[in-house]
Amino acid sequence: MPEQQPVTIVMIEDDEGHARLIEKNIRRAGVNNEIVPFTAGEPALQYLLGADGNGAGHRHEATLILLDLNLPDMQGTEILRRVKASPGMKLAPVVILTTTDDEKEIQNCYALGCNVYITKPVNYENFAQAIRALGLFFTVMQVPENGH
Repeated sequence: MPEQQPVTIVMIEDDEGHARLIEKNIRRAGVNNEIVPFTAGEPALQYLLGADGNGAGHRHEATLILLDLNLPDMQGTEILRRVKASPGMKLAPVVILTTTDDEKEIQNCYALGCNVYITKPVNYENFAQAIRALGLFFTVMQVPENGH
């Protein structure tokens, strides 16, 4: 059996304060995986899907995507839709981290293929705790290799 690839965490979050908080608390939970940060959707899609848009560049890698829905250049749901439609990236787990707790939006994200939907608590300490718990979850979570 091939050795499990280290999982790369791709964080798409335009709020720098939130991004720092997310990284710090994931690290506090003992997760040392590489975190590749993006503050906008277009560069993140370029990285994830590549020039051909099919994500083949990340074949046989394990990728976990942390995705904010409210980005400056596009909605996170569009990124989710394109990632899940991509042959090379469709198996990558996507965790939505957003301030939006609208029931329709939550249903829409699950329908588009997100794996986990987390509403960012407004309170700093609650947000930090939620991210630490997410980090602990990452330590036991199995992430598949990306497809072909």
